[in-house]
This record gives sequence, structure tokens and C-alpha cells, in this order.
Amino acid sequence: MSSVAVPFYQRRHKHFDQSYRNIQTRYVLEEYAARKAASRQAAYYESSGLGKTTCRLCARRARTLAHEAMQESRKRTHEQKTHASEEKRIRYASELSALEKEIHTARHRAREQLDRLAVQRMVEENMALERHAVEEKISQAPEILVRLRSHTVWEKMSVSLCFTVQGFPTPVVQWYKNEELITPASDPAKYSVESKYGVHVLHINRADFDDSATYSAVATNVHGQASTNCAVIVRRFREGEEPYPATIMPFHLPLSYDVCFTHFDVQFLEKFGVTFATEGETLTLKCSVLVTPELKRLRPRAEWYRDDVLIKDSKWTKLYFGEGQAALSFTHLNKDDEGLYTLRMVTKGGVSECSAYLFVRDADALIVGAPGAPMDVECHDANRDYVIVTWKPPNTTTQNPVIGYFVDKCEVGLENWVQCNDAPVKICKYPVTGLYEGRSYIFRVRAVNSAGISRPSRVSEPVAALDPVDLERTQTIHVDEGRKIVISKDDLEGDIQIPGPPTNVHASEISKTYVVLSWDPPVPRGREPLTYFVEKSMVGSGTWQRVNAQVAVKSPRYAVFDLAEGKSYVFRVLSANKHGISDPSEITEPIQPQDAVVVPSAPGRVVATRNTKTSVVVQWDKPKHEEDLYGYYIDYSVVGSNHWEPSNHKPIKYNRFVVHGLETGEQYIFRVKAVNAVGFSENSQESEAIKVQAALTCPSYPHGITLLNCDGHSMTLGWKAPKYSGGSPVLGYYIDKREANHHNWHEVNSSLITRTIYTV
Repeated sequence: MSSVAVPFYQRRHKHFDQSYRNIQTRYVLEEYAARKAASRQAAYYESSGLGKTTCRLCARRARTLAHEAMQESRKRTHEQKTHASEEKRIRYASELSALEKEIHTARHRAREQLDRLAVQRMVEENMALERHAVEEKISQAPEILVRLRSHTVWEKMSVSLCFTVQGFPTPVVQWYKNEELITPASDPAKYSVESKYGVHVLHINRADFDDSATYSAVATNVHGQASTNCAVIVRRFREGEEPYPATIMPFHLPLSYDVCFTHFDVQFLEKFGVTFATEGETLTLKCSVLVTPELKRLRPRAEWYRDDVLIKDSKWTKLYFGEGQAALSFTHLNKDDEGLYTLRMVTKGGVSECSAYLFVRDADALIVGAPGAPMDVECHDANRDYVIVTWKPPNTTTQNPVIGYFVDKCEVGLENWVQCNDAPVKICKYPVTGLYEGRSYIFRVRAVNSAGISRPSRVSEPVAALDPVDLERTQTIHVDEGRKIVISKDDLEGDIQIPGPPTNVHASEISKTYVVLSWDPPVPRGREPLTYFVEKSMVGSGTWQRVNAQVAVKSPRYAVFDLAEGKSYVFRVLSANKHGISDPSEITEPIQPQDAVVVPSAPGRVVATRNTKTSVVVQWDKPKHEEDLYGYYIDYSVVGSNHWEPSNHKPIKYNRFVVHGLETGEQYIFRVKAVNAVGFSENSQESEAIKVQAALTCPSYPHGITLLNCDGHSMTLGWKAPKYSGGSPVLGYYIDKREANHHNWHEVNSSLITRTIYTV
């Protein structure tokens, strides 16, 4: 077949060879070539004369040979076709096998990847749950381990303030200079802040005299906050004076601003007076002060008191003293702020003070006729999941009586308030349970009467749900180089499997609606955390009912509600850990739910006396039963009007009160009622009517007697007028004298001296 000539139309295209054609085409070409070769051979014989001489036998043989050649060609073509189809089949089979293998491998890899993803997802979910549980367990409010330390440095020296804090989540720390936030980005050349491994450092570069201040650091997280402060004093050295080396501190340090051992003369140029305000307002009490001598680095100490209780800087009050003025600012007034305010200027020579009363009225109610907000919300006896909340009731002279209170709680750092009691509680005390251990909470109270619900009270101070006994069960031993060893009594008690029963089960609070049980944990208690189960039994029933079957108690306190009125109950407590439950404790004595504190009796006789042209002094006899009194409310009414108005909006503890804000020349009557946690007493009898006008009293004594001149025969004296004139101008003065070694006084002048200077 290789001798077959290529057609002319394929000669210039070398790629059109036989391999290009398919099998059928090659078969036709081979048959054509065989026939052409036979015809050429026959033509050859004829042209050479053989055809005439050969016999038929030769011709037949030639035809046989041609036929065999054709058969051979056909056989060879058939073999080629068979070989090609076999190769194709083998190729297809191998490709199919490879494809099946790839599909199997892809399926195996996909299944492995899906299994790997499922395992990874399950591990991530378990890790998230464990992380959440660990975070819940280790969550705590910030705690200052190493506090800030005061520094005294020279100008142009650098100082670093550092402290250590722990807490979870990691507390955020902010630095303050004289109560103003320090922003390092605003002055990077002056301040830089570092925080690493709980150690926080504030660097003050090249300190100058203006950097002398009180620096404080506040660490905050969702569970609370902690703060620490220190003083930085920057000294200027005079010409010729060498500063101390950086490693040596001077022996005599400058006195701090709030410590004063120098005699000052303090005069109040402008005093704050009796003030009337409303809840929700902002207010500032100011007093202008003249201090002699005036020293920049040394001054008296200004102290503010409310009802003889020292006031400190807080969220609600801000203190200021400087530039001849002392001020106390209120950011948001509440009835908690009502009281007698006193400013005391403390020096070595004594204390100078001025006082005035601040009245805070109720804000307008959200619902007409609703009572005013309660006040003085406080938390007591906090434990792992329990706290007692107390408050004082509002004065309801112009509203319907209060029928109960709602207590709300909120976790520190959140704004989600949750109501603790479903029905209003009638007394000013409520045990809140169900707290999460380690978290901090704030509380508020709302009063309810027939018209509606009052505004909420001011929130309480944050309280942490922790067991104070846990601190007593650990002992910290400080060793050298700042190391410490913490020893727990739980480790010393060994492995305790099932704990013993609690002891000393008794009722610490008894009310008509609930009984608060208290007990001591078992000793020894072991390392495992303890929980408690409380059971009650009605006297005579012989059956026990578990009170907290669904939720175990973590604190050695529990408030039992839903007690039948007039029935007596006995209680017992069981302790439990992961190993099992103890035997029951000893049964308590029979306890009957009832109010241990009763409503106070009415105060006695009320007497009103004149004071100033706008005020009256009211006094009364204390009630016969004055146990657990919160104080008294005083009401006044214009004679003949039969309309009573409250004088004070926060209970006072004394049986004497000055009623301010009265109309001069008007006649008034007064009444008083006592209040405690259960409620109000009956109103006292009304006082006799009194007309408001100024009363005359004796003036106070002159002061500041000074020798102005002495010539051997006479002495010239000077003094200051009395602080109080007694309601009328001072007419004059009398002078007495005595010799230093005698005790008898003698009058100097027989007639009044009208001036504050006299020569004896």
C-alpha cells in the first residue's frame, strides 16, 4: 500500500496521509489499488505477447493469484480494523477505570472533609460552651492589687505612676488629673500609657510645676469598677540650690494640699442659705471664703457634711475649693439629698462652719395622684445569690396612701431592669434571691397606690453577689521579693466526700409574707462547692415539702414565701455537693409568719415657736413605741384652709425641726407623724396656731479681742461684733477686766459702748 500514489490534490498537503483517513476509506483505497495492480499485470502480459501463447491454466493461475492477493489484502485490512477496535476498547476501558477511580477518590476525600468539618464544628461548640462556663466562673469586678504611690520630683524630671489590677473581663483603665480625663493622644510629648499583664503605667515626661496634682486611675468592667489615686508634687529649685539625685528623696517633703497645720483666719463673705429644689434638677451650694494669710501651696481643708455625715466626690455630688470659693454641686437631685448641709473649714486654729437646710420636693408624677418616689435604697447581708434591700417610704400628705412597693434589679454595666416581686411588698424591706454569683447588681424601688406607680428611686450602690465567709477561709502569706502564698482552709480539711448537715438553723427575718432562714455551713465542708436544700413542714402535718426543689441555694440564707397566714411552720436544711446530699439539720422551733415590727404610735404634743420672719421651730414629744423608727414627717396648714402641705420630704430623726418657706404674718398649725419599715403612724394632734414673725433672742458673744496699743497707763482694745444679733441690731457692749493672778471680774464701763474699740 506504500506504493499507492497520492492524488494531486493532496500532494501539497503532507498531513493528508493514510493515517489521517478512517478505516473504511483505507479499505476502499486498498481494494482500488489491488484491482489496478491486477489490471496492470494483465496489460503487461498482453503487451509482451504472453497472452497469445499462455494456456488457460496460466490465466486461471493468474486470476487465482490476484484473488489470493485480494483476499490477503482484505484479511490484512480486517486484522487492522480488529486491532484498532481492540485498542479503542482497551483505551475506553482504561479511561473508564481511571474515571471511576477519580470519582471514588473524590467521594472519599469529600466524605473525609465533611467528617472533619463536623468534628471541627462540634469541637468549636464544646469549646464555646466551656469558654462561656469558665468566663462565668472567673468573672469578677476589678480589684486593685498594688495601688498608686505618691511622688515628689524636681522640674524637668520624668515620673511614672503604676498600679496593678485584676478582673475579668479585662478592666478598661482611664487616667485622671484632678478629676479631668487624661488623653495621651492630645499631648503625646507629655503623657504616655502602658498596659501589660495587668500592670498599668502612666509616664509623665519632663514634669513641670503645673503637673503637681492628684492623679487617679479608674479600672472598669461590666461587673463594677475600682479606683486608686496618688499625689504628684513637682518642686522648683532656686538659684544656687542643687536638686536631689534621682535615686535620693529629700527627707522633708512638702505638705499636701489637704493637710494643714498652719493657723488661718477664715471669714465667710457670702454664705449659702435655705434652698428649695425639685427632684431631677441640678444645683450648686456656694460659699465665698476669705482666708488669711493666702498661701498658694498651703490652705485650709474644706469639708462638706449632710446631717453630720461627711460627703465625698461621687456620681451625684462634686466638691470644689479654690480661688476663694467652696462649692458643692449636685448632678441630679433626689430626695436622698435633702438634709442639713454644713461647710467646715478646718485649720490648726479650729473649725469655722456655716449651715443651711436643703429641701427637695417630689418631681411631677408620671400618673396623676401617684405617690412620690421612695428614697435611701440600701443593700444588706449580701451573699452568693441573696441580698436584703431596704428603703424609706415617701411622704404622702397630698396623695392616697401607699399600698406596696416594687423592687427592680439590674446587673452593673447593663440597662436591663428586672422586677423582682410579682405582687407589691407592703413593708420597706425585701429579700432578693436568684442572683448570679460573682456579679454586681444595683437596685431601685417604686411605690404603688390606688392611682398608679411612682417614679423609680435613686439606684442603690453596687453590691457584689459574693460570700464574705470565703475571704475568711483563705489566708495570704507574703514572702520575700513580693511573692505570696494563698492557703485555703478547704485544702487543710482533706477530702470530704458527702458533707455534714448545716448547723444553727434559725429565722433571721420574720414577716407576715415571708421568713428568712439563716444557718452555718457544715464543718468541715471540704473542697467541693456546697449547695443547700430547704424543707418546710406545717406543725402537726407530719410531712415535709422541699421549698427549693428546682434551684439549689448557694448562700446560707434563704427567704421562704407562700406561707399560710396564722399557721406555724418548722424548717430544716440539707447540704449537698457533687458526691451526695447530707442528712437533714436539726429542726427549728415553730415559726409563725407575722410582722415583728409594728406601726409606731402617734407622736405626742406638738409645740410651735417663732424663729424668723419666714420660719417656725416645731417640737414634739416622741411616741411611746419608737422602736426601729426611720424618723418623722412634719405637715403644716394655713389656719382655716384645711389644706395640708408636707414640710420635709425625707424623714428626720430628731423631735425638733425648723419649718422654712412660710409667709410672714400668716397663721399656721402643724402636725407630725412617725414612720418605720411597716408604715406611718397616726397623725399627732395639731399644734396651736402661731403667727409667723421674727423672734428676739440674746445675741452671741463678741470674739477676736485684740490689744491694739499699750503706753504703760492704758490699753486700747478691739473686737469683732457677734455673729448672731438675735433678731435685732446690737445696742452696745460692756467690758470686764481682772488681774491675771486673780479670779474676780470687774466692770470697766457703766454705760454702753457703741463701737468695737475702747481704751481702758
